[in-house]
Amino acid sequence: MTTAPAPDPAYLISRERLIKAPAERIFEVLARPALHSVIDGSGTVRGEQPNGPERLSLGARFGMEMRIGAPYRILNRVTEFEEGRRIAWRHFSAHVWRYTLEPRGDSTLVREEWDGRAVPWRIAFRLAGFTRRHPASIEATLAKLEDHVLQEQRRG
Repeated sequence: MTTAPAPDPAYLISRERLIKAPAERIFEVLARPALHSVIDGSGTVRGEQPNGPERLSLGARFGMEMRIGAPYRILNRVTEFEEGRRIAWRHFSAHVWRYTLEPRGDSTLVREEWDGRAVPWRIAFRLAGFTRRHPASIEATLAKLEDHVLQEQRRG
């Protein structure tokens, strides 16, 4: 019998940003794979794969064109979904990308998390430098998300 490793907080990376926009508007961007490359702060998300859903929902599968050194494709599945409040997805390696949105008056506190605590071979993430790079990438993603949402608001 195999047991899963105990969760390790070093593999939960989380950043927050207060964005002056309604949660619903922000969530709409996160729920559309076509916009993920627009808001990606890591420089690894190149675009969505064809034939995926236009808008995500619980259990939806969607593919993304990626590049870390060499180009590759990855298939994700939405594992958490609460309209306007929470969305998360994962692929084969079991780490989770999660966004939670908390309305705060006319703004929204957006939290992005990379959760690799359940991955049995998570030490590989550290050796590859992901745990070192993800904080800055997440902060850049939240900044690009804010810029995109505010530009959309100005356009009406």
